[in-house]
Amino acid sequence: MPRSTSGPPAPAAVLCGLAGWVPPRVVTNDELAKRLDTDDAWIRTRTGIRRRHVAEPGQATSDLAVEAGRRALDSAGGPPPDTVVVTTTTPDRPCPATAPVVAARLGLTGAAAFDVGAVCTGFVYGLATAAGLIAAGAARRVLLVGADTYSTIVDPLDRTNAIIFGDGAGAVVLRAGDPDEPGAVGPFDLGSDGTHEDLITVAAGGSRQRSTTAEPTHAERHFAMRGREVYRHAVTRTAASARTVLSAAGWQPGDVDHFVPHQANLRILHSVADDLGLPRERCASHLETVGNTGAASIPLALADAVARRRVAPGDRLLLTAFGGGLTWGSCVLTWPSPADTPRPERITP
Repeated sequence: MPRSTSGPPAPAAVLCGLAGWVPPRVVTNDELAKRLDTDDAWIRTRTGIRRRHVAEPGQATSDLAVEAGRRALDSAGGPPPDTVVVTTTTPDRPCPATAPVVAARLGLTGAAAFDVGAVCTGFVYGLATAAGLIAAGAARRVLLVGADTYSTIVDPLDRTNAIIFGDGAGAVVLRAGDPDEPGAVGPFDLGSDGTHEDLITVAAGGSRQRSTTAEPTHAERHFAMRGREVYRHAVTRTAASARTVLSAAGWQPGDVDHFVPHQANLRILHSVADDLGLPRERCASHLETVGNTGAASIPLALADAVARRRVAPGDRLLLTAFGGGLTWGSCVLTWPSPADTPRPERITP
């Protein structure tokens, strides 16, 4: 007779630590208006952003990641992680990866450490990567950090993009646990469409540009985005991804207590919520005070909501994101019980 293949389920990634950090320097809409043809009302109407935090000269993505990572480890307590994953579009250098630097500075030398690049979808991709490592037995405890310093790649005189982005880092600690316990992350839905790679780009700095003899232009050195097309893809792709993961979880949209999307801009957030039939008040948003922080935006928004005690044990959360690539992804989780609930510090007033 064939040998039975039944056995205990693979371990799940269970969220047990959460924190965020933004650099102290604040840039208000009024400050931007001094150098751009805009004003506070125009920015708030189109983006929902009132201010953003910006790294100081010489401050790199790893500096932000270390601050958020340290706070997440304090939030989780327990043994040190055996794996560190950093998801970012703005690594300290093209080589080496930023994660080993972050791990070393946190006293985690020897831990597995690597970067994930999926632009603004990076945090959801990172969650799926961590969950896969834990399910495979390759990791027992993972520190996942989403960190970006978009101020280093956005042209400060670009009226379209300079108003949107801020710098920041958000981090979670994930431990091996039972798939049915509160805090277990998943299921996931991930996707991409590289035929639209030109919609969100930094053209210079990679092997494509460096393999030529031409010097990059000023525009090619900076972030570029075709906003109208990005908006259309962002709404349709994230809504479809969210529906897929809700179906996999056996949830209806009405079962979702908190919708935590990538904080692109308020119009996209509300459009996706409307598409899913979710009340806008269930949409967690930290956008007004920090802007679009790339891979950091979901953990920052989540940390803010938890710190303000808007998320309670047993609440059902839907996380979804969209970014360059094009990439998109979604996942769900039920918030842990009081004994296991992370209590991050308030990030901004």
